[in-house]
Amino acid sequence: MSRYLTEPEFRHDSSLRTGIVLINLGTPDSPTPGALRPYLREFLSDPRVIEIPRALWWVILNGFILTTRPAKSAAKYASIWRDDGSPLLSNTRSLTAAVSRLLAREGRDDLVVDYAMRYGNPSVESVIRRLREQGVDRLLIVPLYPQYAASSSGTALDEVFRVLMKSRNMPEVRTVRHFHDDPGYIGALAASISRHWQANGKPDKLMMSFHGVPRFTRDKGDPYYCECRKTARLLAERLELADSDYVVTFQSRFGRAEWLTPYTSEVARELGQAGTGVLDVVCPGFVGDCLETLEEIAMEVKQDFLLAGGGQFRYIPCLNDNEDWATALTRIVQTQLGGWFRRDDGEGEKRSRAARDLGAKQ
Repeated sequence: MSRYLTEPEFRHDSSLRTGIVLINLGTPDSPTPGALRPYLREFLSDPRVIEIPRALWWVILNGFILTTRPAKSAAKYASIWRDDGSPLLSNTRSLTAAVSRLLAREGRDDLVVDYAMRYGNPSVESVIRRLREQGVDRLLIVPLYPQYAASSSGTALDEVFRVLMKSRNMPEVRTVRHFHDDPGYIGALAASISRHWQANGKPDKLMMSFHGVPRFTRDKGDPYYCECRKTARLLAERLELADSDYVVTFQSRFGRAEWLTPYTSEVARELGQAGTGVLDVVCPGFVGDCLETLEEIAMEVKQDFLLAGGGQFRYIPCLNDNEDWATALTRIVQTQLGGWFRRDDGEGEKRSRAARDLGAKQ
């Protein structure tokens, strides 16, 4: 058996075609223990996600976590599941369609825009294979994580290159590393928060909650913490907030190791105990609502705040397929495709004509 995948038939007269793949974290196929078990196994088996000795982690994962956590996680997913399925999957699908429409509106309907999940379905491998079958020989990979972390953007790119290692006819590849300080992204966040405040009034405190990672990753050179802080600073400047108006926290701690601090749940309780009247929470590290925002923040952290004595808790939704955000992401894509665009306008057509002429002579 060949180690390489079967390639689409090569044609001399084929024109250059570019595919754009938006990659999000992933989701189980359904909110059931049976669906959570393989999803969690794939996710928690990733050495980018869990950086402890493999033999020890194998025992912990298979002997403890996968025997107890699927049922607990399934209940959490069931609490946010929608008629159209997983919120993360639905939001990513809608965002992909919005970017495709915007590109087509600007005359780029030749581009193929698709989405994949790092864990679960649709898999990165299935999407890349589908694009290759459509004649795509140039790929722009866009992990949908504003701030780079090895355990998010890094592993998404790992999977892309793992899949491409099976290719006999390698495509050209470009990647988007991060967009934590992109003006369009910051502007879309600020506009969303401003609309919320115009409709409901300003809070006593704005909490910016980012997904956490183990503290040691920062010590080993991961830029995630600094990029989160920069996003928060730029967003606060755009909203004209004083330092006392907002707080930056980190959520989703797992295990006993120290993670980035301060922890979202602890700060929420402290603010509740201090008698904070209105607390607004936004999650600038997520572009689409998911389990970590809809269940962990809007339900669990809300309860932490209220039970501690807080007044009103308001969760501000992620950008999802918001028009401002879709436009900003389209601009990021266009910037990365700049050279390819120019080649399409001139050299690409010349290449296609030359190839057709050559084919006619053979």
